[in-house]
Amino acid sequence: MDQESLNERETRAWVRFQHMRIEINVVLARMLTRDFGLTEADFVILLRLSNSPECRLRARDMAAALQWDRSRLSRQVSRMETRGTVMRAPSEGDARGYDVVLTDAGRAAFQAAWPSYVSGIRHCFADVLSPHQLDALTDIAETIDRHFIAQHWPGGLNDPAKADGARTTAAGLELRPAEDSLESAS
Repeated sequence: MDQESLNERETRAWVRFQHMRIEINVVLARMLTRDFGLTEADFVILLRLSNSPECRLRARDMAAALQWDRSRLSRQVSRMETRGTVMRAPSEGDARGYDVVLTDAGRAAFQAAWPSYVSGIRHCFADVLSPHQLDALTDIAETIDRHFIAQHWPGGLNDPAKADGARTTAAGLELRPAEDSLESAS
């Protein structure tokens, strides 16, 4: 098979996947901004903090979980601090780092937006698909996630830190914790 091009089936699947992902994200992002004054970035941080013990996370852990570089997270946290939805606090045991902490205003903003966000997911995604399609899509996503973790996550086969020949197998890696899921945010 030609490694420099996709066949018709692969191209069609990839294009439809990208189109679907972008369309759903655009609808949800517009709703968050229009109805709640939140950006997507605001919302994912509020979601992650809402699911965290004591509604706080080390900045470096949040950056890693979101797959953002630390400077992107720092700029986003600064914007959110200005609006009063989060604050920085010293990290216990890490004098150089800081924790991102959900404020009462941030909690209120998240709680106000969450029902509409879920409704938007239902409207644009969950209610459009049959139970069989949802199960198939979940299986597809989990398969790709396992590949990603094994091949592209720190410690995976393609991690530059593993260039010394050490290998991590997919069997030794687990999916990300359930707290990453939307269902645990409610």
